[in-house]
Amino acid sequence: MRSYRDLMTVPGAAAFVAAGFIGRIPMSMRTLGCLLMVESLTGSYTLGGAVAGTFGLSNAFTAPFLARLADRRGQRPVILWSTLVHTCGILAIVLAAESGMPSWTYFPLAILAGASALPLGSLVRARWNAVLNDGKRMQTAYALEAVLDDVVYIVGPLLVVWLAVDIFPSAGLIGAITLTVGGSLVMATLRRSEPTIHPDADLPRIGVIRMRGMPLLTCGYLATGTLLGTADVAVLNFADTQGESGRAGLLLALMIVGSMIAGFAFGLVNWKLTAARQLLLTNVLLCLTMAPLVFVDSMAAMYGFVVLSGVGISPVLITGSTVVGSIVPRQALAEGFAVVGSALTLGMSAGNAIAGTLADLGGSRLAFIFVVGFGALAALTTAVGGRSFTPAPEEPASITATVME
Repeated sequence: MRSYRDLMTVPGAAAFVAAGFIGRIPMSMRTLGCLLMVESLTGSYTLGGAVAGTFGLSNAFTAPFLARLADRRGQRPVILWSTLVHTCGILAIVLAAESGMPSWTYFPLAILAGASALPLGSLVRARWNAVLNDGKRMQTAYALEAVLDDVVYIVGPLLVVWLAVDIFPSAGLIGAITLTVGGSLVMATLRRSEPTIHPDADLPRIGVIRMRGMPLLTCGYLATGTLLGTADVAVLNFADTQGESGRAGLLLALMIVGSMIAGFAFGLVNWKLTAARQLLLTNVLLCLTMAPLVFVDSMAAMYGFVVLSGVGISPVLITGSTVVGSIVPRQALAEGFAVVGSALTLGMSAGNAIAGTLADLGGSRLAFIFVVGFGALAALTTAVGGRSFTPAPEEPASITATVME
């Protein structure tokens, strides 16, 4: 516990952690809020899912570019402008749906809202790198952020469902944008912890995705995201086939609880292994903790094993963040975190789609087999890329040496 308390004594840390947490609760609310609002007002789950998917994909593709802009122009102006555009986009979707406008109008508005949603988690992690110089404390900071992300994915869905179902259909999105504006505006005022703005000449001329180590790391995140997306749907299908569909949400919450506990504990340990070796071992752990789900055949057993399956999630994401922090120059860190975050999101979307087909073909057991397979793929990708996960040079003049030839 002392490690986490010490982090909060770093000047400015408590403020940007709190603001970042509030501002990113909506990342687990917006797509679900779109689906619930559109379905409630039009009666079509298909249309609601399509609008939500459009929002999510546009956000995944543009997040690295917004983060890159924050690295180059500073976080404050990017936060302010993106929040303004994002707010207009969300309110426009709400207005279009509530006023009964043609359904095709929802899609360009969803693209606008999704494309302007800032990856606040990436900006927060970049701030930690700006205020800390201690590698051990950096890993604890990443652990804290991973635990907060887990909390976000418990609180957000519960909040948006309550608002959209019990208050009124668009209340979920209105609540999400309220939190976004509040957290983002506070972040924009916290200039003391904002990373230093570097001239364009000091920054890589091409995207972070092409830097040494990043292609394989991004592929690993894509595989991990596919694992998580497949596991979510497989758990839902398992509960449904057991006649306990109402308990599916509890099972997913227990998986996140397992991840939270493991992430919190992981951040307390002073690991002696390199970040690359930690990433490989945590990927293997994730694969192994997911494996028992293939053989579970009762709800009673699933309650325990689903907690175990979550134990490997946060450690993978924590060590992945540590690797990003070591191979991406400090001047481009927000973009680096956004790239792997987008890969994770795209993987989860793909996993959702894949698992649905697998569940129809062979039930949840077949889907869980593929979960383990994606875990093995992530571990293999990490093993292959291990040597490229080396610290990035600190001097601006040598930044171009980290770019793949």
